[in-house]
Amino acid sequence: MTASRAESLMRLEQEVGVLIRRVKRVIGERSRAVHPDLQPASYLMLAYLGQHGPMRASAAAEMFHIDKGAISRQVTHLVELGLVERTQDPDDGRASLISATPSAVERLTAVAENRRQWLDERLGDWDAAELEEFTRVLGRYNEALNQG
Repeated sequence: MTASRAESLMRLEQEVGVLIRRVKRVIGERSRAVHPDLQPASYLMLAYLGQHGPMRASAAAEMFHIDKGAISRQVTHLVELGLVERTQDPDDGRASLISATPSAVERLTAVAENRRQWLDERLGDWDAAELEEFTRVLGRYNEALNQG
């Protein structure tokens, strides 16, 4: 590895670190915007349910690489907040499905729209080609890291 490549990789790690800290902060802000008592870790599962619809808690555990006990606690928290509901699985009466309530979906939609508006304001001087190129390169970066 050349010195310039090593330097570029170091700068990349630094910028990704900034991005991670920003994402953590944004998730906290978004979770509080949905409900003041919503925990950031539960927000991610709620957002997924809101976008993809009902699923078994065991599937959520696999999706988020979290043990079933932690998912159970998150689901209980979300149910107590009125953001998630449990229903019987029509394919297996012994199992239940979890889904975002209509109120939660409405709140999630409003939060996402506000966030896109905020991004649009911050990136207002980026033309469509720059935005598309950044999105493409970021996607390529994520794909590379997902391999192996």
